[in-house]
Amino acid sequence: EVQFVESGGGMVQPGGSLRLSCVASGFTFSSGDMSWVRQAPGKGPEWVSYIESDGSRIYYADSVKGRFTISRDNAKNTLYLEMKRLKPQDTALYFCARVTLITTTETGDRYDYDYRGQGTQVTVSS
Repeated sequence: EVQFVESGGGMVQPGGSLRLSCVASGFTFSSGDMSWVRQAPGKGPEWVSYIESDGSRIYYADSVKGRFTISRDNAKNTLYLEMKRLKPQDTALYFCARVTLITTTETGDRYDYDYRGQGTQVTVSS
């Protein structure tokens, strides 16, 4: 059974930092492309970042580019998201997901996934 367990969320002041982790099990993690996705209250899911299975390709949403860094340790079956200079609009439930398809659309790339974790809450507030 494919499972993901996220951790590292919490409450932080604007300008602060957090590091999220996602531990995967139930499949060969080193063969899986992964993404971080977030969902704010009352809104739909928003794709945040993507990393290819071997880390060779990395992409970010414009809203987090330059502030967030995605990485992975395939030996530890773990995905990370380093978040710096956090803003109140970054407040959301963050979850990791295994990417199955990337589709280029008129509004940008769409990342489809088949499994996701329960998520970890990030709250940015003064």
